[in-house]
Amino acid sequence: MNDPSLTNAPSYERNRPHAEGRSPATEPPYNTSLPPAPSPSPISLTSLTSTARQRWARLCRAAEHHGPVLALYGALKLIGFCVFMYLLDSSGDFRKKDPRFGGGAHAWDVLATWDGWWYQQIAAHGYHPALVPVPGASGLITIEGNSAAFFPLYPALMRLVSSCTGLGLFGAGLLVSVAASFVAALAIHAVTARIGGRRAGLAAAGLWAVWPGSGMEWSGYSESLYVALAAWACYAVMRHHWITAGILTCATGLTRPTATALIAALAVAALLAVHRQRREVRRWGDAPGPDGKRRRVKFLRPLIAVAIAPLGLFGYLGWVGYRMGDHSGYFKLQEGAWAHTFDYGKHTLDVFTSLPVGHFDYLFAYPYEDFIGVGTVLLALIVLPLLLRLRPPAVLVVHTVLTIALVLGSQQIFGNISRYLLPAFPLFIPCAVAMRRLSTPVLCTVLGIAALASGSYAGYVLFELGVP
Repeated sequence: MNDPSLTNAPSYERNRPHAEGRSPATEPPYNTSLPPAPSPSPISLTSLTSTARQRWARLCRAAEHHGPVLALYGALKLIGFCVFMYLLDSSGDFRKKDPRFGGGAHAWDVLATWDGWWYQQIAAHGYHPALVPVPGASGLITIEGNSAAFFPLYPALMRLVSSCTGLGLFGAGLLVSVAASFVAALAIHAVTARIGGRRAGLAAAGLWAVWPGSGMEWSGYSESLYVALAAWACYAVMRHHWITAGILTCATGLTRPTATALIAALAVAALLAVHRQRREVRRWGDAPGPDGKRRRVKFLRPLIAVAIAPLGLFGYLGWVGYRMGDHSGYFKLQEGAWAHTFDYGKHTLDVFTSLPVGHFDYLFAYPYEDFIGVGTVLLALIVLPLLLRLRPPAVLVVHTVLTIALVLGSQQIFGNISRYLLPAFPLFIPCAVAMRRLSTPVLCTVLGIAALASGSYAGYVLFELGVP
């Protein structure tokens, strides 16, 4: 009779020899009471499909929300850029100029001249801060130019992108600027939409593409990066995301000295927020607010943002001063090498009283570019009261007013004012609110005509008929 334990066993168990003289009868039976090993549960096709649908839905919503903004800005900017390149190539004047000062072998080489040349030098060789006197100089320019006058974040990104993509520094810098300009368009749309609605936000993104000075957005300059950071910082303040706002403001301090205005704006907004919270605590005590968080905890975040915000600007200025052996070394460099100094508006007044009577004997006179600068200033002064009538958040008001004050109160190449006022993007808001009443075809037509003209007034005039 066959042993049942062997009959049910696998064939290799029935046929194997019995060790140590054991008979089949003495073999221990298999333990059939143990449960079978659990098999891995199959991945649910339904859950995968649901996840994919959710991701696709989010992607579609993002495309629906941001797509028109990016498309409008990109189309308008491309029109202006092509007109700019056509004017450069048809005139051919850039071929007669020094490659460092508005010249080059090709039309697009002009985009990385002047300040763009300095940024490439920093990306390639780093900084060597020093105050080197010009031998025998006794006029305005008494110190040799030095790369320490240019802030580090933009050239650092140039070098990073160049290392990651294999592009040269020129291509990497242009890629950073173009990408940042689209990020800035989204931020300007987001800020404006919270005040005037999505249609006004769309118009504001279009104005960003055609505003005086917008020719700098697709070039080897840091304006696009600065505006992208500043606009998102303002949006974070409006949403009460204080730590994010502080970090973004800190980054602007590593991009341009204009960050002074944004740092002050964030500080004012934070102090106002703390004041409101103190009133709530006095009224309601330490009980949780509508969001479930205790009110006293909310005091900390605005104050932390205020502490973080100036670290980038003060850190860089302090480092430059330390390397130069002079705590005010950065400001001495700006004044001695570029004749940039704060003169409380004396130079601006000189230009405004000279241009209308056809006199060009003021400092750094470039008539065509200066007329664009005068028009930009007048536009800003007209639009500013309209912005105040909308009662926007304090961060936008303080940032705009201080930016205008810093620009108009400085001695500099006056023609640069159109690009120096680009960070005052809240000026777009009242114009965009008025333009939201236009139908889509009319809005696109108006902005399209402005884009065609911007190739001249915002591009060619700045780079070839003046100093950008």
